[in-house]
Amino acid sequence: MSEDALVERVRVRAAEDGEELGAGVGSAEVAGVEAVVGFTLPPLLLRLYREVGNGGFGPDGAMLPLSGEEPSVVSVYRGERARSDEAAGVEEDGPHWPTGVLPVLDWGCGMYAAVDCLRPGAPVLLFEPNAVGDDWADAWFEDAPSLAQWLDGWLDGAGWWEEEAMADESRVMEPWPDAAARIAG
Repeated sequence: MSEDALVERVRVRAAEDGEELGAGVGSAEVAGVEAVVGFTLPPLLLRLYREVGNGGFGPDGAMLPLSGEEPSVVSVYRGERARSDEAAGVEEDGPHWPTGVLPVLDWGCGMYAAVDCLRPGAPVLLFEPNAVGDDWADAWFEDAPSLAQWLDGWLDGAGWWEEEAMADESRVMEPWPDAAARIAG
């Protein structure tokens, strides 16, 4: 499927789900976000934020806005949510964003979907810190080999978060092989 067709499917699904999407982001906002994070965002991710909306779509309608409304990709990436939790008395030692990894969806309970912006295809990772001991590399799993495949899984109802997929005990999420090197970097 072409990228154009995928973006259109996402736009249609978001509308069917009744999500109220704000206007997409502009070039100036993208440039500001890239300046803050220090790397270029993948083309497909940019198209989603420009052409579908500034968050509020995707699995559970929960894609974070790129910036602005909080929590946003930028505020989570900067750890502002963790600082506000700390101020409220919540002990928090994360999340630990590896170099080039951008949070895009908050699953709740400290879990995030994140995009590896440095690898071709922009693989989607799962940050799952709830059973981590001393090594934060153990909290990272490869959810999908590309952002396009992750979106296809959502559109087709086949993502791990779907009830039927959760019941499949043979389905195992692989640890992210780059975690240790990228966390240290």
